[in-house]
Amino acid sequence: MAGAEFGFELRVCAWAERHWEPADPDSRVLVARQLGTRRRRWDTVIVEADPAGLSARAAFGADELDADLLDVVRHAPADWTYYRDALPDPGYPWRYVREAIHRASARGVLDERKRANRIEIRRVAPYPDWVRRVVAVENKPDLDASAARALAAQLERDVALGLADEVWVATRADATRALVTEMPNAAGVLTVGAGDDAADDATDEGRDPEAGERDALAVDVAWHPRTLDPDATGVRVTDRGDPTAFEYVDPAEKRETRARLAERAYGRGWRAYADTMRPDCRAFDLRAAEEGDVPYCHAKGREQTAAECSGSCPDFSPEPPGWRQRGWPIEGGPGKTVKRLLDRRRRRRRPGLDERDGDA
Repeated sequence: MAGAEFGFELRVCAWAERHWEPADPDSRVLVARQLGTRRRRWDTVIVEADPAGLSARAAFGADELDADLLDVVRHAPADWTYYRDALPDPGYPWRYVREAIHRASARGVLDERKRANRIEIRRVAPYPDWVRRVVAVENKPDLDASAARALAAQLERDVALGLADEVWVATRADATRALVTEMPNAAGVLTVGAGDDAADDATDEGRDPEAGERDALAVDVAWHPRTLDPDATGVRVTDRGDPTAFEYVDPAEKRETRARLAERAYGRGWRAYADTMRPDCRAFDLRAAEEGDVPYCHAKGREQTAAECSGSCPDFSPEPPGWRQRGWPIEGGPGKTVKRLLDRRRRRRRPGLDERDGDA
């Protein structure tokens, strides 16, 4: 397995998407990466979703609903109503609410009209309660005892806050001893062993690289976590000095944060790395690894990180115009194909989207 934490993270996300066992056996599993709040960001977020609710969520499209849109959509009435009568007082100027209404209407997730110089709104569908559980995973492939102690302090904060239902650490099997001895006992530990590191043939345009066989990632539970209570008041540590400073977090605030996290997970998934990397580079490729596909750079001869793969990379070489003009009317070259492929695989985990917009 590649040494970079980025590649390790993608492998854990791919494994979780295929093999995570939710608390309710009928739950659907959505996986996203690099999500969190202003104070905390998790490497991997697993959302266990109600199947019917997840299908109903598709009525609002494939893109995430940000906090402002979510507030409008959830409170939109079934019949035409003056927006100030329909929506709760936001606690800030109503002009910002009007802007959110206009954006929601433009996206087709809310109906809007003007009657007697008043803005009226109507929902396109009830917004479902589709989230059952949220699981947070910190990916640390290489840990010694010192690094484990530093990570343990952060996990203690996660446990005290109780925003997620479970908190885990994923690491290589040879780092397990340091983790188990240093981690808070409420956090779980996953040990990840490498499968076959040999890269398969490069992805050809139009071929689904996950269609073929690949070795499974060896993941075991070294320590089971304690189930946390997101509906209880949480404790947010603001300063670990002497004495420790903290504040209480109301369950309602935690529910709002979880809903926003779930929306971002729905919209982004874990394959969105192609949006910030440069798949339009000649050297960019996807290669089959354990459970999923990872970016590979032919110029470097190895898996690159998301930070390395940019227009400022000295090895960056854009696709020639002839590649980009393939297809009709102009579908683009291999870079566009990579993005379409990753988007298609993301959409497979979100039932109902194809029925809504006809996109394959």
